[in-house]
Amino acid sequence: MTTAAATSGADLLQALAAGLVSGSVEIVDLAHTLSPDFPVMVLPPEFGQCQPFRIEEVSRYDGRGPGWYWNNISMSEHAGTHFDAPAHWISGKNLPEATVDAIPLDRLARPAVVLDFSGESAKDEDFLLTRAHLEAWEAENGAIEAGSWALFRTGWSKHLGTAKYLNLREDGAHSPGPASDAMEFLVKERGIVGFGTETIGTDAGQGSHLSPPYPAHFILHGNGRYGLQCLDALDRLPTRGALLFAAPLKIRHGSGSPLRVFALVPRAED
Repeated sequence: MTTAAATSGADLLQALAAGLVSGSVEIVDLAHTLSPDFPVMVLPPEFGQCQPFRIEEVSRYDGRGPGWYWNNISMSEHAGTHFDAPAHWISGKNLPEATVDAIPLDRLARPAVVLDFSGESAKDEDFLLTRAHLEAWEAENGAIEAGSWALFRTGWSKHLGTAKYLNLREDGAHSPGPASDAMEFLVKERGIVGFGTETIGTDAGQGSHLSPPYPAHFILHGNGRYGLQCLDALDRLPTRGALLFAAPLKIRHGSGSPLRVFALVPRAED
């Protein structure tokens, strides 16, 4: 790195630090609180099941430990607001750097674009995001930049705490998600680093009926990209201009991890 480049980098970091201290840069929390009642993915009974978050108190300033408070916790890697690594899906199982402990650090802090289709999702619980939708969005908002997170805003986070969040019926779950042509476009033509959703998974509730089944998982992870699900507060992000931090736990050979994901945004003028 040249001296000029190093100086420029230092100036950028100082400006960012100053913005955080002054409040001109705001931190938006995009993670839900992880608790034992947070819903998890429900699979057909013949498959293994995702275990919910569990917490057991060890001591709390009492006879079990007079000066300290702590808990034991257990959970699925894919409980709560969580990160999917490429190894999570069969299409990504043989890729290099496919588990959470091997992900390059530069992938964990990236710009984000917010694809707002909350109106369409409110009208149709099975709304599928297609390439045509994305092309229309780009005609209005500009091209999605390579290396960014594409965050699919549906308003679904508002249903947390109700049966509508999982929206399970006899034929499975019903929630919005991407079609295969949308994922092919985002991954192969726009080069996104990952795809994030407010729903319990990156795919539509009826994604098993698409080709390929669960196209977000299959296409994202088969191409070494990442997924974020159970996001919150996407309505607080601008269409462009947010810097997203999504750092999963460094679990050896882990397929995913709960995480505290947040974004830096310019504070809105009063």
